[in-house]
Formats: sequence, C-alpha cells, structure tokens
Amino acid sequence: MKKIIVLSDTKNWRLHVPDIQIVSAKDYLTNPDYSIEKNLRVFNLCNDYSYQSKGYYVSLLAEARGQKVIPSVKSIRDFKAPAVVKIVSDDIENLIQKKLAKLTGTKFVLSIYFGQNVSAQYLELSQELYRIFQAPLLRAKFIYKNKWYIQNIRPISISEIPETHLPMVDLFAKEYFKKNRYHSNKSKNYLYDLAILVNPTETAPPSNEKALQHFINAGEKLGFRVELIHQKDYHRVGEFDALFIRETTNVNKATYSFARRAQSEGLAVIDDPDSILRCSNKVYLQELMHVAKIPSPKTIITHSENKNTIEKQLGFPLILKSPDSSFSQGVVKVKNKEELKKELNLLFNKSDLIIAQEFIPTPFDWRIGVLDSKVLFACKYYMAKDHWQIYNWNSKEKAEISGQFESIPIEHVPHGVIKTALRVSALIGNGLYGVDLKEVHGKAIVIEVNDNPNIDAGVEDLVYKKKIYLSVIRSLKNRIETRLKNAQLKIEKQE
Repeated sequence: MKKIIVLSDTKNWRLHVPDIQIVSAKDYLTNPDYSIEKNLRVFNLCNDYSYQSKGYYVSLLAEARGQKVIPSVKSIRDFKAPAVVKIVSDDIENLIQKKLAKLTGTKFVLSIYFGQNVSAQYLELSQELYRIFQAPLLRAKFIYKNKWYIQNIRPISISEIPETHLPMVDLFAKEYFKKNRYHSNKSKNYLYDLAILVNPTETAPPSNEKALQHFINAGEKLGFRVELIHQKDYHRVGEFDALFIRETTNVNKATYSFARRAQSEGLAVIDDPDSILRCSNKVYLQELMHVAKIPSPKTIITHSENKNTIEKQLGFPLILKSPDSSFSQGVVKVKNKEELKKELNLLFNKSDLIIAQEFIPTPFDWRIGVLDSKVLFACKYYMAKDHWQIYNWNSKEKAEISGQFESIPIEHVPHGVIKTALRVSALIGNGLYGVDLKEVHGKAIVIEVNDNPNIDAGVEDLVYKKKIYLSVIRSLKNRIETRLKNAQLKIEKQE
C-alpha cells in the first residue's frame, strides 16, 4: 500500500524519512490523481485540524475516497470533546498517577512524537495516549488538583517541535514509518492490512494455533499483511483495513467493542456487531425463528409469570438455557420438579428471561458453516462420552470433554439440513455463521446459530482444507474492495 505524508506546507518538513512521499494539503485536495488512488495510506500532519480547515478536509476526503488516514475524522473530533478527554483520563488514571507521581508542580506538558517521548520514563504513558487518539504528533497538558488530570490533548504541527527534540523525533519518525504495518516488506507488495483478534489465554478459542497460521498464510497469498492482535490493541483498530475476530464473542465482552469500532472506522469485519448482537442472545434467536417459522425444538421463553407452566408443556427431561450461553455452558438438563426449581432460581438471578426447551436426544448435531450465504463446511459433532451434549466440561478426563467429529463433503449432507441452515442464517446477515441442527425423522431442526463458529485445523477443514481459509480471507477482501468501489462511485456522482 502506497504511503504519503500530507503537510499544510511542504517547506515546513524538518525530518528525514526515506521512501515516503511528502504532499501538500492543497495538492492532495485538488489533484485528481489522489482522488482515484485506492490503495493509499495517508498520514495527515497538517498544522490545523479545526473544522473546515484544510487539515480537517484531508482526513474527511481520505475517508470518503476509501483511503486509510491517520488521524481519522473521529479522532479529530475527539480532541474537541471535553467529555471524551475526561473519559480517557478516568480510563488510564492509574497509569497517569503512577507516571507523574514524582512531579512537584501543578502543571505538566507531555509531547508525544509518533507514540514516543524524548524521556523514557514517559514512554508507556505516551504510547497509551497515542493508541487512544491515533495522531502522529500530540501534546497533552496535565493539571494537578489533589491528583493529576488531563486538561486537554491536541495534535501539533512539525513547527511546534523544539529544536532540541528534533534529533530524537527524527529517529522516532524513521522507526514509526518503517514498521511493517506502514512499510511493506520489499519481497511482498501487500495491498491491505488484516488484524486477527485472538485471546492467548482462552481455553476453547474458535481457532487453534495451526488454523490461525493457515489464516495468516491465506491472507498473505491474497495480498494482506496479517497481524494477530489482542485486547490491548483496541485503539489500533483504525490502522487496519479488515478485522477478523477469532476470540469467543459476546455483547458484554471486548469482542463486541472491537467489532463496533471496526465498523465505525469503515473496516471489513467478521464478525460484524449486528451478527454478534443477534447470535449472542438465545431469546432473540428463538423469537426470530418463531416468526419466520424455522423448525426448532418446542420452546418456551420463560419468565416469572409462566415458569409454573413449563413442566406441563414440555415434560421431563427438559433443557434450560441462559440467553447468552455458548459452547454448551449455561445450558442444563433438568429431570424433575426439584431440579427445575433450583436451576430456574439460579438462572433468574442473571436474566429476566430464560429459554426452556424440549429435550431431543440425538447421537450427533450437524454444524453447517455458512459464509456470504453459501455453505463453507459441514460437520457432525457427536455427543461427549456418556453425556447429552457435545461438550462435557465436568469430565475428569481431558480427552472426554468433547465428543468425536466427522467432517462431511457438502454434497453428502441431506438437502433439508443445507436448506434450513441457509434459510436461518439469512435472517441474521451475510457473515460467517455456524448453524447447529438436529435431524429427527428426516426433518432438520435448528438448535441455534453461532456468529463465531469454530474453524480448527484437523476438524472443520478436513474435507476442504486450505479452501476454507482462503474463502474467509477472500470474503474480507471482497468487502474492502466493494467499499472502495462504492466510495469511488460516490465521488464520481458528485463530480
């Protein structure tokens, strides 16, 4: 991806960064060559970002053109919002107090150059503020009133850097622009940057390490520079063109915040926040399937008013589910009145609504992987040994926590299973889904739809192998290029 630095006046450039084109704001805004350049990363170092200034329009038009720009318009607006600055100050309060504890005055100014500071003792604080506000040159003012607060933070121009700081800033700039995410390896001309969100501490991640490596290889083959990121990288999301979430998703976890931020920054994202929201709640899914007449187990959305009717309508044994249950956790089977009362009380402590469902024993569940409204893979997940679910988290034997599996060629899957899986996933969106179904007397019954299905090396990829990984990455690439194309069409219509 081509990189340019945009300045209010190119004569003011005082640093020495090789292989980066320096462009004036006037040229960037008026030269038609820049408006049609799709694969462009813009570093906006203009003197002024105020509303309707040239610096503001550089970031605004870069986003309209489908180009990646730092700082984004959102970041520029955040500088002007006292509420945002206060929230940031509160979020990193411990770090602020720790790093400024030895200061004796009541005011302090911190200059942040490309995420760094000329004094090593303020490096961590500088990096944190850069991750939040994402502007190459920043200046934060702190004030002490019983404790330290951020009074304000703003981007600064090249001309505001003291002469004594220039040698260090020059080194910071060279380091900043030569990083892989900005300067591609000469042997590989990457078109886009892809972030894969993972959680190394997760006990049952959606993809194992070998699968993650397959995704990385597929990404590089299709023109992506791929980086595995973690929760601490939340404020770096805007640096990428696409986000692929390979951490278990939930609306109350950081994964949802990542998806929301990625979507707001214009990234291609799987899983998108709407899919996470819809799939994470079993009450929503059940109502959705009921209205659309999707075959599913007999179900009661249970609350305090109707809890006494469950036994009569469903009989024993029956299944109770927490609305946000996943990986067989938050799901219990009850055999009698005593167990029903006990489990209902526990579940009602967490949610006003609970799913009660008839128990349908089968030796396995179908899992149909769906991407962009097409079947990606098909698997049979067998129940764990001596258990009624595919996972038995209480098993003392590690090898018996999950049941066996069988990866099946799509053409060998019963037509009704495929048809029902595609039908229900279309109600959610066009993302990546795992539809769980049971076959009862030749009829497909939907158990649930997962927005973050497992794709593990040696399991879901046994039949289609690398094609699985290429399909996912190709979908992200298509989404990026569709966005770029739509942005260009919008510009052409305006002209």
